[in-house]
Amino acid sequence: MDPSKSRDSAESTRVIQFPNDVLERILSLIDSHRDRSAVSLVSKAWYNAERWTRRHVFIGNCYAVSPQIVARRFPSIRSVMLKGKPRFSDFNLVPPNWGADVHAWLAVFADQYPLLEELRLKRMTVTDESLKFLARKFQNFKALSLLSCDGFSTDGLEAIATDCRHLTELDIQENGIDDISGNWLSCFPENFTSLEVLNFASLSSDVNFDALERLVSQCKSLKILKVNKNITLEQLQRLLVRAPQLTELGTGSFLQELTAHQYEELERAFIGCKNLHALSGLWEATTQYLPVLYPACTNLTFLNLSYAALQSEELAKLVAHCPHLQRLWVLDTVEDVGLEAVASSCPLLEELRVFPADPYDQDINRGVNESGFLAVSLGCRKLHYVLYFCRKMTNAAVARIVQNCPGFTHFRLCIMKPGQPDSQTNEPMDEGFGAVVKTCTNLRRLGVSGLLTDLTFEYIGQYAKNLETLSVAFAGGSDRGMQCILDGCPKLRKLEIRDSPFGNGALLSGLEKYESMRSLWMSACKVTLHGCQMLATQRPRLNVEVMKDEEMDDGQSYKVYVYRTVAGPRTDAPAFVHR
Repeated sequence: MDPSKSRDSAESTRVIQFPNDVLERILSLIDSHRDRSAVSLVSKAWYNAERWTRRHVFIGNCYAVSPQIVARRFPSIRSVMLKGKPRFSDFNLVPPNWGADVHAWLAVFADQYPLLEELRLKRMTVTDESLKFLARKFQNFKALSLLSCDGFSTDGLEAIATDCRHLTELDIQENGIDDISGNWLSCFPENFTSLEVLNFASLSSDVNFDALERLVSQCKSLKILKVNKNITLEQLQRLLVRAPQLTELGTGSFLQELTAHQYEELERAFIGCKNLHALSGLWEATTQYLPVLYPACTNLTFLNLSYAALQSEELAKLVAHCPHLQRLWVLDTVEDVGLEAVASSCPLLEELRVFPADPYDQDINRGVNESGFLAVSLGCRKLHYVLYFCRKMTNAAVARIVQNCPGFTHFRLCIMKPGQPDSQTNEPMDEGFGAVVKTCTNLRRLGVSGLLTDLTFEYIGQYAKNLETLSVAFAGGSDRGMQCILDGCPKLRKLEIRDSPFGNGALLSGLEKYESMRSLWMSACKVTLHGCQMLATQRPRLNVEVMKDEEMDDGQSYKVYVYRTVAGPRTDAPAFVHR
């Protein structure tokens, strides 16, 4: 062996030794949890330095690790983001009382992280008792975000408002909350001034407006305010006058008759919002009052109209005032003509989400189709994130769309009618999705739908080398399709499948793959309880959960959730979960 080569090899693998205080200072500047995890693998010294300097931890599955393990690994955490139920719980596919109760985590945090400042929960079960415990135990607590959580009421919010004296953020989004009353806003102390983010848009009851107005007036650092639909335009005007510094605004309902003077006052209030870059809400927005928004649209980068059933003409007039728009969420009531207006007015658009106003309406003469999507791809060449619910689509249109915008990282196309073929050729949609994975080499998330054969999944396995998340609904030909995905996508972390023909052969083909993934979800597929038991036996480090539909007696499991874990089988599984 050449000695010079040996010396070169040794030099290339030598780790530079920094003093501990210098190394810790360097690592404290790294925010990305992935980068920090990579850094911790360099050496024992770097591992320890990263361990002691870590202030934020992200846990993508509350059953993948225990709170005790997290506390031992990272002793100085100040901020936690924790996810619970599988994503399909958003579509009521996860049975009630499945689990993901946050309280066990809070009990450990109270003992190990008394200086915890920030907690962000998604799809977790959160009781009023847990919120009261949180407010009581963490004296320096500052930020609470609850997204798609359930189990609590406005009584829990009262405890947060009463006892969290340093609160800067209260963000309540899309939760299954028992909205008892709006009096919780009056529980903030009279001299309270620290709030920077307040979002209660998803609550349904009337709030104490006097308390809200006082809160907004006192909190001079308030940057984000999203109110619910019970706030009138007149009340909104009063809030805007007191908080012209807002950068993000969620309005209430536009369903109110204004006098000429009230209209002018509201318009003047929006003119005063010089820093606004995100706008949402706009319940029952109509042509009559949309013009009051125009003065505030110049600097908008995000416009969320997912609660506003605008027609194409209304959208066209609105986006004409949004030249810097980068993110747009709309309902399919805007139709293809509305999307054509977006293409003409918003050249900087990077993200588009089109939701169905009525997902159960099969009237193909309404909604959006391929022409609107194609128009946006032509006019908005920076587009890289799309969620598109449509009535029909063609392979040719999809191929042209990705040719126009080859930088897609997230491409989720949801053709509303299951098993829908190419609307012009009546062929499967294989070539369209094949074009997506061939053209978009940086694709990380993909959602497929329509009539698909194994060919689509062969394309995905062959070309989607950076794919991390794949969602499949009402599609597939045989077990080979799923096998191609598991064999061909080296970075796959989450695989979600529903109402597809994949069976035990497909499930067991991932024996070598699942331990490197975060999770697998399969529902209404051809997987049996026996197949799941075989997987669990051969891979004991996986949790394999089978949830049976009580009405099914055909020997097939109804819902299967597989995930890697270092915590072992969970102890709080309900009776309907077979392991």
